[in-house]
Amino acid sequence: MAQLGEGDIAPDFKLPSDDGKELGLASFKGKPLVLYFYPKADTSGCTKQANEFNALLEDFRAAGVAVLAVSPDPVKALSKFKTKYGLAFPLLGDEGHAMLEAYGVWTQKSMYGRSYMGVERSIFLIGKDGRIAKAWRKVNVEGHAPQVLAAARAL
Repeated sequence: MAQLGEGDIAPDFKLPSDDGKELGLASFKGKPLVLYFYPKADTSGCTKQANEFNALLEDFRAAGVAVLAVSPDPVKALSKFKTKYGLAFPLLGDEGHAMLEAYGVWTQKSMYGRSYMGVERSIFLIGKDGRIAKAWRKVNVEGHAPQVLAAARAL
């Protein structure tokens, strides 16, 4: 699948969130959205990333921008992760990988000579029009949330 980029229509989705309710792109129609993808809840890098977004959440909200995070984890693990770190934004679980594939972030990876499928840490800023305003791929964990906030404020 070709990678999504700026100007592309964001693929629709509907996934269970950490509270058991379903959320979809339509839930944020007419509102900018930060959609970030991470490999696994409660791992060191993913925890740092979640805490950075959480620390800036009021700034995102003041800019009128919602934040959602997506991983292939089951809802039960997401709920535990959210509670453990006091995260105040929804975590969505895509165990079947359909959304991860639609956004082009379910990719072949390798570690220690072993090849496997996993999530490419990526962030998409979706504008009010439902189009991708900015895309960051292979994101470094630390210090990235402020860059996303700056881009969100510029929408």
